[in-house]
Amino acid sequence: MQWTDRIQQTKILLVVAAIVIAAASLVVSHYLVKDLADQEKSRMELWAEAMRSLNMPDTNTDLNLVLKVIEDNNSIPVIVIDDDQQITAFRNVKIREKNKADSLLYLQSEVQRMKKMKRFIRINLESSSDYIDVCYDESLMIKRLNVYPYIQLGVVMIFVIIAIFALLTSKKAEQNKVWVGLSKETAHQLGTPISSLMAWTEVLKENYPDDELIPEMEHDVNRLQLIAERFSKIGSVPELSTVNLLDVMNNVADYMRHRTSDKVVIEKVFPRQEVYARINAALFEWVVENLCKNAVDAMNGSGKITLFLQDEGEHIAIEVSDTGKGIRKKDIKHVFKPGFTTKKRGWGLGLSLAKRIVEEYHKGRIFVVNSEVGKGTTFRIELRKG
Repeated sequence: MQWTDRIQQTKILLVVAAIVIAAASLVVSHYLVKDLADQEKSRMELWAEAMRSLNMPDTNTDLNLVLKVIEDNNSIPVIVIDDDQQITAFRNVKIREKNKADSLLYLQSEVQRMKKMKRFIRINLESSSDYIDVCYDESLMIKRLNVYPYIQLGVVMIFVIIAIFALLTSKKAEQNKVWVGLSKETAHQLGTPISSLMAWTEVLKENYPDDELIPEMEHDVNRLQLIAERFSKIGSVPELSTVNLLDVMNNVADYMRHRTSDKVVIEKVFPRQEVYARINAALFEWVVENLCKNAVDAMNGSGKITLFLQDEGEHIAIEVSDTGKGIRKKDIKHVFKPGFTTKKRGWGLGLSLAKRIVEEYHKGRIFVVNSEVGKGTTFRIELRKG
C-alpha cells in the first residue's frame, strides 16, 4: 500500500504543479502585455507628434521623416478627428463587411469607444481653440495576448479536472481491486473446509441417522456455502432475475430470529400482495442481513428491528430500522466508506460492499434516512421496478 500511496501523492503533486504553472503563466503574461501596451502608447505619442509636425510644419521640419513615422504604423488602429469631431483620417482600422454600408457611423462609434477608454492624444494647433485628437486602440497582437492567458488557463484547468477525475477513478479502481480480491480469496479459502464439512455431515447422517443435531449442522454448512457463493460473486456482474421480495425479506427475518437472542424483537411491515423486482437474491439477501446484523450490534443485543417493504409506484422501498445507539451526524456521510466502523472489531467493509451491490449491480440507492444518537437508525434501499 505504501507504493500505491506514493503514486497517489505523485499524481496530486502533478495536479498542484499544473495549477501553479497556469497561475505563474497568467501573471507573466499580464506583465508582458502591460509592457507591450506601454510601448504602443509611446509609439502613438511619437505618431501624434509626427501629425503635429505635419499639420504645423516649419523650416526645420523633415517631412520625409514625418511621413516615414506615420507610414511605419502598420499595426495600431488609429483615427484622427478635428475639433468639430469630424474624422479626418484613419489607419489600420478593420471595417467588417456588415459595417461597410455605413463605415462613417462605425468609425464614429469606434472613436467614442476609444475616448471612453481614454486612449487618445490631443494635439493643439496654432490657434488655441484648434486641435486634433489622435484616437488609438490596442493592436491585434495585444488583443490576442490579452485573451491567450485565459485560453491557456482554461486548457490547463480542463487538464487539471481530467487529472483529478483520473486520480479519483484510479483510487476507486484500486480500492475495488482490493475488496474484490479479498472477497474472492475469502470464497476460495472457505471452499475447502466447506467441502470437507459437507462430506463429514454425510458420514454422520449415515452413522447416526436419528441424531437431531445433524440436520442443524447441515443447515449451517449450507449457510456457509451460501456465504462463500456471495463472496465469489463480488467483482463479477451477477445474474438478475425477477424475484418476489416478500420471500427474500421473510428469509432474512427467519434467519435473524434463529441467530439472535430473544431480547431482539423483529417486526415485519410488509404488504399483503407480492412485490417483484429484478435482483440477485443471494446478494440482495446478504445486504439486508448485513443491515440487520449492524442493527443488532448497535442495540447491544437488545431492542427492536423493523423490516419495512413497500411498492411506492416508481420504485420499491426497503427500510431497516433499529432502536440502537444511532449514528452521529458527522459520521453519517462516512458510513459507506471502506474501513469506516464504530465497532471495536470488524474491518468496516460491510456497508461499503452493500452500497456496491445495491448501486452498481442493482442500479438502486441505499442511504441513511434518519439517525438519532441514543434512539436508533433507519437505512433505506430504493430499487427500480421491473
